[in-house]
Amino acid sequence: MKVLVIIPTYNEAENIRSVIQQVFEEVKAAHILVVDDSSPDGTATLVQETIAKRETQKLFLLERPNKEGLGKAYLSGFQWALARQYDYIFEMDADLSHNPKELLPMLALLKENKADLVIGSRYVSGINVVNWPLSRIILSYGASFYVRMITGMRIKDPTAGFVGYKSAVLKTILKYPLHFVGYAFQIEMKYKAWKSGFSLKEHPIVFQNREKGASKMNSSIIFESIYGVIYLKFAYLFKRKL
Repeated sequence: MKVLVIIPTYNEAENIRSVIQQVFEEVKAAHILVVDDSSPDGTATLVQETIAKRETQKLFLLERPNKEGLGKAYLSGFQWALARQYDYIFEMDADLSHNPKELLPMLALLKENKADLVIGSRYVSGINVVNWPLSRIILSYGASFYVRMITGMRIKDPTAGFVGYKSAVLKTILKYPLHFVGYAFQIEMKYKAWKSGFSLKEHPIVFQNREKGASKMNSSIIFESIYGVIYLKFAYLFKRKL
């Protein structure tokens, strides 16, 4: 079974080598695809140097010409993965807020057919977030509650960005265009999988706020998630497909 971990990057030079090393240490058979949006800080160069130093070809770099958002970066990664027939595809952040130690138990849920899509969840067993200000915890948890109320999904962390997919899920979802690039992208992926009849399961994680580099969060991403949820709900009601 082929496993791929997709890591999107923009100005993650301070973190990228560490996250690559930790992923390979935790999942020996995994391959990693770094999708870099032309980071001006030299992230791609560091990845290229790491590729050159490794004896086996398990690390790959996909460079995109412009910064177009998380959703488009992941879409490029998903298409790359499906073209190379990976069986299990993961998405995770480059800043080590997602602990690579959780990859194996999440992968096990997919391999054992306990889920078609597994979510590294901050909220399935309480609020497991470290070093976030209270205002951001309230915003994130409130957004998750809002999504559940509008969509009907029983997912406690629908905006989570630590997710594993069986390839069949991505093949089904990507038959239709994706509409969003920020937080709403994460919601859209889960919503489409749920509406397509796939099983979704949350695996509890502890989310550690980044220690190095700058957050990519901004007000436009938050606004997108607010109206995006309503769009997804009505698109399904009136078009019966997404």
